[in-house]
Amino acid sequence: MIRSLIKLGLLLIAAILVYNYFFGTNQEQENSRKIFGQMRDVVVSVGQLVKTEKSNFDAGKYDGVLEQLGGAYRAVRDRAQYVDEKVLRRLDELEERKAHLQLELDSIEKNDQAVETPVKKGVKKDPKAEQQKAAKVADQNRRKEALQQELKALLRDSDALLKEAAEKQ
Repeated sequence: MIRSLIKLGLLLIAAILVYNYFFGTNQEQENSRKIFGQMRDVVVSVGQLVKTEKSNFDAGKYDGVLEQLGGAYRAVRDRAQYVDEKVLRRLDELEERKAHLQLELDSIEKNDQAVETPVKKGVKKDPKAEQQKAAKVADQNRRKEALQQELKALLRDSDALLKEAAEKQ
């Protein structure tokens, strides 16, 4: 219900802006132009952010982080004789989470390649296929964002474990 009210409110605001843009006084038209310009700037900025994140993702930004975590985990394991059993269990858990994230990353990269298959020249664009492709791209972006959040959580947990292991030595 709240979602419907929000949608209705946004629709009402958009209708008022459009009305003012075409039929309002000079001041109302100017305000509408300014608001539409700001909205365009926001959309352009979000688009640039998505492109930048995609290029970072394609460049292997997350692969490097996962490799660094693996190195840190190996260093802790090498010094494991000085660390208690609780730290080792947490380390095992973090390594399992890292392996899961690596599998997810590989899956996302594989699906990115499948989604980006070029359309042959001279072939009509199918609206249904375009919708499906857009849905797949949106799903990929959602998966990338979820992966990024999980990676941040893993980094926080790893940092806490490394600090704890360093304090116990």
